[in-house]
Amino acid sequence: MAPELSSNWKILQARLKAGSASKPASSSSASASPSAPANNKKRKSASDDQDSKPKNKRTRTSSFPKKQPTNTTSATSSTEKMGAVSSQPVTSTAPLTNQPSIQFLRQNHGISQESLSEAYNLTISPTLLSSLPSHPNQGLSPTASLDRTKYLAIDCEMVGFGPGGVDSSLARVSITDFHGTQIYDSYVLQREKVTDWRTAVSGIAPKHMRDARPFSEVQAEVAELLKGRIVVGHDVKHDLKCLDLDHPMKMIRDTAKFSGFKKYGNGPKPALKALAKEILGLEIQTGQHSSIEDARVAMLLFRKHKPAFDMEHANRYPEDVKTKQKPNKAGKGKKSKRK
Repeated sequence: MAPELSSNWKILQARLKAGSASKPASSSSASASPSAPANNKKRKSASDDQDSKPKNKRTRTSSFPKKQPTNTTSATSSTEKMGAVSSQPVTSTAPLTNQPSIQFLRQNHGISQESLSEAYNLTISPTLLSSLPSHPNQGLSPTASLDRTKYLAIDCEMVGFGPGGVDSSLARVSITDFHGTQIYDSYVLQREKVTDWRTAVSGIAPKHMRDARPFSEVQAEVAELLKGRIVVGHDVKHDLKCLDLDHPMKMIRDTAKFSGFKKYGNGPKPALKALAKEILGLEIQTGQHSSIEDARVAMLLFRKHKPAFDMEHANRYPEDVKTKQKPNKAGKGKKSKRK
């Protein structure tokens, strides 16, 4: 006789029978919806793909959903703009330079403007001479800076007096600095009766005498300006003679006597007009002369050939070079005594 089944086993058999009875119903429902197996296959394939991917235990999945840009076009354009700005080269209107301020060096370190110009190769362009301002009969320029000025250029205009106007009398004097800046300009009252104004050349007319300064005043002002400075000019002795002034020859740089310019003259000395054209490519004195323009051209000629001028001066006045070296030796001697 077979042993009697327990109550639990009876319950399990009843559940199994009930499950086998429900299988035909599920199969009939499956035949009624043919798309169900396809969906199951898609889900199965998706699950299989996920199972086939290698699992990395160290990777962490963020609980926050990824934020998708609402406007793809704007996002792309903003990215391009940011990249374009960061990749563009930096441009500046002022070039980077280590050159110190010329004004700072001149004022705070006692360096002359001429030495600074030579050190930094600051030259005057011949084409810019005409753009420099001129103020006829201004007298001493209110903006003139002469604290450490070493070189001054001078030029004068004369009128004629005496029989036939052969003798010359000072009618205008102009002085510029190393950079061509006007320092002084004045018309001069005549002490003699003018017999030839020479207007076609000198540019001086009787009307200019209305505001002209007395000769003694002009002479004193010019003498003070030239004192202790190197005078540059063309045939300077004639300018000094009409001013009735003396100046040490070793303190004069004359473009009419410079040996390097003799080849440009047909006679013993070249004309300033010829030098300006041949060396600087400038046309001057085409009509009435301008003493300011002539002074600037003389200074420009000197600056263009300054090393040769200095060499010729050293050969002509060797004692002047020795004199400049003496204070340094004396200074060293004093320091050694103090030690």
